[in-house]
Amino acid sequence: MKNVTLSADEDLIEEARAVARSRRTTLNAAFREWLVQYAGRRARKRELEEFFQSLRYVNSGGRRFT
Repeated sequence: MKNVTLSADEDLIEEARAVARSRRTTLNAAFREWLVQYAGRRARKRELEEFFQSLRYVNSGGRRFT
């Protein structure tokens, strides 16, 4: 595992630590969880685009869905 150094406002860091404590975790663990989600956005977007592409053959009969 690699270490990453970040800079942020002290008050923001303390507030984030308080949130992490209330969730019975650490700021470090919360950051790792966020990083997994952030990195996965591109893959989820690609999967969604592939899904819609697979449905291009569907004919709605002129109906529009919202």
